[in-house]
Amino acid sequence: MKSLQPLHPLLNTVKRFNGVKSLLTISLLSIILISCKSSPQQGAAAPPPPALPVSAITAGNETTFVDYPASIQGAVDIDVRPQVSGYLQSVLVNEGAYVTAGQTLFKINENPFREALNNAKASLHAAEAAVLNAQLEVDKLSPLVQNKVVSDIQLKTAKTALKIAQANAEQAKAGVASAQINLGYTNVKATVNGYIGRIPKKQGSLVSPTDQIALTQLSDIHEVHVYFSLAENDFNNFNANYPGKTPADRIKHLPAVELLLSDNTVYPVKGKIDMIDGQFDKNTGAITLRASFPNANGVLRSGNTGKIHLGLQHNDAILVPQSATVEMQDKVFVFTVGDSSKVKKQAISIVGKAGENYLVKDGVKAGDQIVLSGVDKLQEGMVIQPQKAADKVAVAKTKN
Repeated sequence: MKSLQPLHPLLNTVKRFNGVKSLLTISLLSIILISCKSSPQQGAAAPPPPALPVSAITAGNETTFVDYPASIQGAVDIDVRPQVSGYLQSVLVNEGAYVTAGQTLFKINENPFREALNNAKASLHAAEAAVLNAQLEVDKLSPLVQNKVVSDIQLKTAKTALKIAQANAEQAKAGVASAQINLGYTNVKATVNGYIGRIPKKQGSLVSPTDQIALTQLSDIHEVHVYFSLAENDFNNFNANYPGKTPADRIKHLPAVELLLSDNTVYPVKGKIDMIDGQFDKNTGAITLRASFPNANGVLRSGNTGKIHLGLQHNDAILVPQSATVEMQDKVFVFTVGDSSKVKKQAISIVGKAGENYLVKDGVKAGDQIVLSGVDKLQEGMVIQPQKAADKVAVAKTKN
């Protein structure tokens, strides 16, 4: 027994070590069990549904503005052509110059036409002399017939010759007038006020009325005509929404229209639609309208292009904000909200734009709930937390 006493402290140390070891093992197992138990709970916790603004679509009468490509022409656009043949003696204007009606633009060599006039005058003088001679013959025979010195047939023959001579004189007079007109045509003059275009033929060129290329173009642009086309549906809508029994009556009630230039700036003066074509174009299925704009400063020129900013009235129109739509594969979709707050992707048919809104024809109707924003992150069947946005409506008034 005495021999075992030195080992007694050592045994106590081993027991204490085993107790600490058991305590650490139990603690570690408890932590593992708690971790294993809490892990399924953490995995089952799902994030809350996203809160998105939702509003009901409403319908009403709206005016939408559509831009139609347009071509611009002067009030008068004419080709300047010679009316007689000859050599171009001189060009009296510069390209792009402003000219007035009656101003001489080109001079054609007049020598052949002046000689033709002289010849016509000589023929007239000869015809007038023949008239005098025939008249003398009538005057000579008249008393002889009265005195029965000569037969009546001779006097009748003389009178007939007088009428022929008078007719020849009238013909010669017309020839003089014609020669004078042709001589005047050697001065090619402007028929209206306007701007000169390109001048392809220069001094010394041979010109003729049958030339395919004109001497130049002349444009009167104090007022311009802007031509644009409406598709059949737009034209039917135009007829249905503006008062008047005939197109001419409807034109009187149309508001002024704006012209957008090629750089998208707005022409400062508004115009008025004053013409509707009599028939649709068979190739395009569209009908042409014309709007006239004052152009006192000459800013617009023939050949310019632009767009007509035309307002069209739509009854019971449904407008959906562009921010509430998403485009996929050339189609436009909105997300409607069902009773269970699930969203559904719905394709819509768009017929126009009104400000920042789409004018919708098919796909949604008044009363449908749609998501107003955040639609790019939504998927079919997702659940959301709808938020009624009092300051966001699905139909936004168009800013005129």
